Amino acid sequence: MSEEVTYADIKFQDSGQTKDAPKFDNLERKATPAPSHVWRQTALALTLLCLLLLIGLGVLGSMFYITSKAEMEKSNKLQSIKEELERNVSLQLVSNMNISKKIMNLSTTMQEIATKLCYELYRRQTEHKCKPCPEKWKWHENNCFGLLDEQLTWQESEKLCSAENASLLKIKNQSILEFVKSQYLYGYWLGLSPRKDPTHYENLDETIISANWYIRNTDDLNNKIWCGYIEKPYIYYGYCTSRKKPICEKLANPVKIEDALMI
Repeated sequence: MSEEVTYADIKFQDSGQTKDAPKFDNLERKATPAPSHVWRQTALALTLLCLLLLIGLGVLGSMFYITSKAEMEKSNKLQSIKEELERNVSLQLVSNMNISKKIMNLSTTMQEIATKLCYELYRRQTEHKCKPCPEKWKWHENNCFGLLDEQLTWQESEKLCSAENASLLKIKNQSILEFVKSQYLYGYWLGLSPRKDPTHYENLDETIISANWYIRNTDDLNNKIWCGYIEKPYIYYGYCTSRKKPICEKLANPVKIEDALMI
């Protein structure tokens, strides 16, 4: 009888322990969720951080937009100012060019007036200081003519004219022809090409378009070469080594306006 009680107690105790075992398991399982509170705080902090970052990005984006807009406005203003300056400069350049043209036209007109005035003064006083030719040279239109008194060979005459930055006279237009005829020249070498065959004489009026006015090689002139010289209305040919007077011509210098106006 005692053995049965003991067995029953043991079974009861075992069954009691087995009934209480799930309770301990449930307690252990219920105790494990405690860390979820920490994760919630962490998630909340991360969410707030993300919001702050988004807000910061929004603020930075707004600031960038505002700054970009302001810079764009400044750039547009600067571009407008630049274009305005370019227009003003262009207009100023055009104005300056027009002024320069007017000044040039005025200068040309004054030069023409001074030249005419000087020529009138020259007709009254041959060696007037406004004359654009060397002393004792004659002035006709745009040319100066030097009638020299030395008796020289044709080649010496050519060298003498060259030393004066001039050349022996060439009659190649009607105006120079009329001037030469008015001087009644006698025995002056001309800038005609030397020739091997002499010509008795030529009428001065018929030589204007002659190709003989273009001087060819004159390095070797001897007693068998003939050169042209003027005697009144005719041109004659004589030995280039004979001696006659040279007549030189060169372009006249521009008339100095102040010399023409200071009478």
